[in-house]
Amino acid sequence: MIRSCGRFLWLALMLSMTTARAGSISTSDIVTKTADASFACMQWTPVGLCFWLRCSYFECNVETSLKIGHYNPDFVVSSYNELGRNPWNEIRSVLGSAQKAAAEGILGRLSPLPIDSAGNRTEGTADRRDHKNLVFRETDVIGHPQQLLSGVLPQILCGSQARAFVPYFQSALDAQSWRHAIPEIFYPASFTPGLRELGDWPLQTWGGVYPRTGWTTQAEEPKAAAINAQRAGDIVTRVRQPHIYLSLNDPSSRNQRVWPPGPLLEKDRRTGTWQMLLPKHETGCAVFGINDLASASGWGGGRVDEQGDYVWNLWRPYKCCERKGQLFLFDIDWVVFPN
Repeated sequence: MIRSCGRFLWLALMLSMTTARAGSISTSDIVTKTADASFACMQWTPVGLCFWLRCSYFECNVETSLKIGHYNPDFVVSSYNELGRNPWNEIRSVLGSAQKAAAEGILGRLSPLPIDSAGNRTEGTADRRDHKNLVFRETDVIGHPQQLLSGVLPQILCGSQARAFVPYFQSALDAQSWRHAIPEIFYPASFTPGLRELGDWPLQTWGGVYPRTGWTTQAEEPKAAAINAQRAGDIVTRVRQPHIYLSLNDPSSRNQRVWPPGPLLEKDRRTGTWQMLLPKHETGCAVFGINDLASASGWGGGRVDEQGDYVWNLWRPYKCCERKGQLFLFDIDWVVFPN
């Protein structure tokens, strides 16, 4: 199903004609900016050796292949204000209208909140009972276009769990959970201070991963967008979550044995790192939640987009080795990856 969806989107993307706008990014921009960060973010490393049993009609031999590790740009994660207006041009052209129709359909009609509330900031009533920094944002997780090359060179590149252009998560389709936090509002992580926080509570915190909704209480818009991106990444890298999304499959290849990464965890670069593509083109990767209390401008300085559109690559670590026989025997590692 995922592969069929990816083929359909790829064809639609090739046929679509899009018009760039402020606060937008194209597929070619994504590929170029990803390549610019490959050296810093990929961290290609020889990890160890794999041992295989190769048999012919007359004899069996033990063969070896190099085990490598590196980060793959699995997803393009967008956090934006206006429903159906993903800043990725081609995705907006193909999926924008469908997203809006879905949110305004059955799921949308069940919601007491206006569907077009995305991006609204509550400024507080006269009695100041409303928090003025409460913000809602849409968020999408789409398979990175570079995954079209996944597994093409099994000697030096590992296959990915993600498939190019496949929409793994669209908050418009997950309208109820993304707007109301049901049932996650009742999870301990949603109301326990310091649990699943982006940052080092109580010294400093950007916000909580739970409940995984589009609502954040954060004065800095780039941080609010980053929290939403982390939440969406948290969802798609896990199974059986109370959200509407596509689960990842293990990489399938006749040419490789692949050890895919585990679930994304906040502040743990061993599970995934982020590269900002929009509004600031960054050529390195980092985790969210750094302590910026001593910084004059804060982490969000220089990262504010006028349209409220933010896009990141999510890089995740894989290990793999080329298949050299009919039967995998065992593997040995001489370095720890990721470290």
